[in-house]
Amino acid sequence: MKSNRIRVNDSIDDQNAIISKIKEYILYKNLEPGDKLPSERELSEKFKVSRRNVREAIAKLEHYELLKSIPKTGTFIANIGQVALKGIMEGIVGLEQQDFKTLVETRLMLEAQTSFLAAQRRTEEDLVNIEAALHLYKVKMINREDALEEDLLFHLAIAKACGNSTLNALMLQITPKIISVFEKIRVCDEDGFMREVNQHEVIFNAIKDQDSQLAVSAMEEHFKMLKDFCNEIK
Repeated sequence: MKSNRIRVNDSIDDQNAIISKIKEYILYKNLEPGDKLPSERELSEKFKVSRRNVREAIAKLEHYELLKSIPKTGTFIANIGQVALKGIMEGIVGLEQQDFKTLVETRLMLEAQTSFLAAQRRTEEDLVNIEAALHLYKVKMINREDALEEDLLFHLAIAKACGNSTLNALMLQITPKIISVFEKIRVCDEDGFMREVNQHEVIFNAIKDQDSQLAVSAMEEHFKMLKDFCNEIK
C-alpha cells in the first residue's frame, strides 16, 4: 500500500508541476480567453515531460473549467481573465491530496444535509428507491457478505431524494473515492452487523415519516464509530 501511495503522490506532483508551467506559459505569452494552447506534443517537448503527464494536467484544468479541449481542434483557455486564472491555478497546485479523514469529514457534512432535506422532500418514488437499496444492503449484511457498495447506493438514493442537484452531485463525486479508500482501510465491526442494519432502518423510517431531526440524528449515530476512528488519526 505504501508504494501505491508514493506513486499517487508522485503523479500529483508531476501534474502540479506541469500546471505551474502552463500557468507561466499563459502569463508569459499574455494569452487571453479563447486563445489556443500548443499541442500536447509541443508542451511535452517544451516542458521535457511525458505526453501522458501533460494530458493529465490538462484534464485536471478542464475539470476546474479553466481549459476547454475540442476534439481535432485543440485546447483553449476558458472564458476567464488572467488574474483569476493565475489565482485559481495556484490554488489547485496548493491543494493537498484528499486523504481518508478529509473524505469522511466531507461525507459526514453532506450526509447530514441530504438526510435532513430528503425527509422533507422525498417522493413515493424516492422511498421505493431507498427501500430497494436498503433491502439489497440487508441481504448482504445478513449473509455476512461485503455490503460496501450496497451501503453507498443506499446513501446515494437518499442524496437523490434530497432534491438538491448540487448536493447530489457532490455525493456522486466523492463516492468512488470513498469506495477506493474503504477497500484499503476497513472500519467495520463484523460482530455488529445487525446494529448497522438497524441504523439503516431507523434512517429510512425517519425519512419515510418526514422526521428531519430524527433523520439527521440517526445519520450522525450511524457514522459515530467512523467519526471516532477519524479523530484518532494523527
